This record gives sequence, C-alpha cells and structure tokens, in this order.
Amino acid sequence: MLTARPIAASLAAIVLSTSMVSCGGKDDEKYQPRGASSGPKASLAAVPNVPQKPIKAGDAYTVWGASYYLRSRTHRKEVAGKKLSITGYIGKTNLPDAPACSVHKGGKADPEGCNAPVPAFWICETKDAPENECIKVMGWASNFAQIYDAVKEFEKKEDAEKSDTFWGVKMPKPIPNKGGKVTVKGDYSTTFVRATTGTEADPIMGILTYEEITYHEPPPELAFLPGMDPPKDPSKKK
Repeated sequence: MLTARPIAASLAAIVLSTSMVSCGGKDDEKYQPRGASSGPKASLAAVPNVPQKPIKAGDAYTVWGASYYLRSRTHRKEVAGKKLSITGYIGKTNLPDAPACSVHKGGKADPEGCNAPVPAFWICETKDAPENECIKVMGWASNFAQIYDAVKEFEKKEDAEKSDTFWGVKMPKPIPNKGGKVTVKGDYSTTFVRATTGTEADPIMGILTYEEITYHEPPPELAFLPGMDPPKDPSKKK
C-alpha cells in the first residue's frame, strides 16, 4: 500500500518533467525585443508658424510688436495702459468720411442731428496693411472744425501751430494723411474714453491716445476735408 508521502513525490516529479518539456521545446518562439519606433505612429499637429518680426524699432515699438504684446498674457502688462511710442506708416484717416455738416470753422457747434465720428488715423506696419492690422490713433483733434482751422492756419505760414481748443493738445503738423511714416507717442490701451459719443474699444490691436508725433517721412499730399480746396504748402510759396 502506497503512503501519502510517496504519492506526493510522484506527482511532483510528473509536474516538473512536464513543465521542463513545455518550456524547453525546440519549437518554442524566442522573445524578440521591439524598438520604441515600431508599431503605429502618432499623428501630431504641425508646430504653428509664429512670424519673426521685430518688437521694437529703436526705442519705439513697432505696430506689430505693441499689438502682439497687448494680446500676450506674458507681456501685456508691459504695454497695456502705458505711455508708448509706436512707429509705423499712416495707412488711413477718416477725414474723407467727415459729413458736410461738420466741415466748418471752429467756434460753432455742428447742427443738430449731425453725427460725425471723432477724427482718427491708423498707423500700420506697412503702407498697404489692412485696417484690422493697424492701430487707431485718436485724441489729436476733438472734431472736424478743429482740423478745418488747422488746415487754414498751416496754409498761411510755415511756422504756424494749432492746439485743439477742447483737449488742449498740440495738433499734428502736417495734418495726418495716408503714406506718411511717423512715430506717435501716447497712452496705449484697448479703449478711448474722451469721445462724447461713448467709449471706443479695440481689444485686438488697441487704441493709442495721441500726445505728440514725429514725422520721418511726410505724407505725399497735404490733408484736407471734403468741400475744402486742396491746401498749398507754404514752404513752396515764392
């Protein structure tokens, strides 16, 4: 009669021999390590192409640089609500949009129902840049009557000056016109609050509230308002 111990020993021997045969057979497939590059490859989005443009031109910001910093979480605090100088080309003015009711001498109010915009011009990175890539400049003239008087004054003599009678700011000379290259100094923000018609805002490009201007290249033509005769340059008078 077999005892429990011999039976257990026999079973252990059978299990061991079976495992040796199954693990050590010639037909077993050997482990083949695979590199990290094998298998399906992930599809990744392309790296965005951020334009490499200068932030500043000397001590002044470029139009692209100022507006880029305004939209940047990292750099916004460096420009928002700060007094900046920004260099660019005058790409547009709203002088041609002045309604006839607003074109008159200073000292009298526009007639009732005359809805005129606040005078403005836009500085751009290039001469032909679209308006939505330019910075609007306001605060250099409170209404078109001030510009009317300035055009007349500047035409009389070469050293004439004109200040806005409401805002007290010295108006640009020559009056801004398309094509001029300028550096404008002023408060840079997303809003303009001086307008009596309400606040104007531009959270993308910002608005520059005018303080002073430096011309690097004068506009090709002197500015004037609809209904006015083109002014003559006093420096060219004989």
